[in-house]
Amino acid sequence: MKSSRRLLTALVLVEVLRVPDSRPKVDAPKRSGGDGVPEVFCSDEQDSVPIDLERWRRLAIDALISQGIRGACELSLFFIDEETISDLNSEHMGKSGPTDVLAFPLDGVEVAETQGPGALTRGPARPHPDHDDMPTLLGDVLVCPAIAEKQAPTHAGTLDDEIALLVVHGILHILGFDHDNDENLAVMRAEELAILTKHHWNGTVPDGFQQGHNE
Repeated sequence: MKSSRRLLTALVLVEVLRVPDSRPKVDAPKRSGGDGVPEVFCSDEQDSVPIDLERWRRLAIDALISQGIRGACELSLFFIDEETISDLNSEHMGKSGPTDVLAFPLDGVEVAETQGPGALTRGPARPHPDHDDMPTLLGDVLVCPAIAEKQAPTHAGTLDDEIALLVVHGILHILGFDHDNDENLAVMRAEELAILTKHHWNGTVPDGFQQGHNE
């Protein structure tokens, strides 16, 4: 399986670095890492559905920028199979069976500056690490194309629109959006439509498109 080591490392980071209830709220200031474009790492870990990684990487970057994300920030976007997402859904969400998308925010990361074995020989001209230059690890979004393909006809309408919706949906979860009540649901869906309209369809919402998730 391609890049499986990167996926394993990312999932380990989730367990080690995630702090409960640390995600920013919807009304919190958006993350900003200075000038520049956020970095999105994409990997296709399944073989059920052909995936255009560069296309979804571009949508992910556009979604981040639309939410005020700039500069030294990193997001990982994985496309995984049903078995893998079923295992993760059970382990992390306590739910049985596969799901369409999972989001694991890593914004609980704290940088600790420690002195290494050569600390006593550090010269005065050597600067301390600048934490502002370190990339912010936003988190991991995991999409299951096989599930997207199955639910597309009664959900987003087409497989293309379904994957686009799941990518954006996962990213908004990473940034603190949720659908735990009617008000938050309305806000999240409005943001999804705004991003998809501008960066996916480049126009109006197609007939038959639905955002509803049975979650």
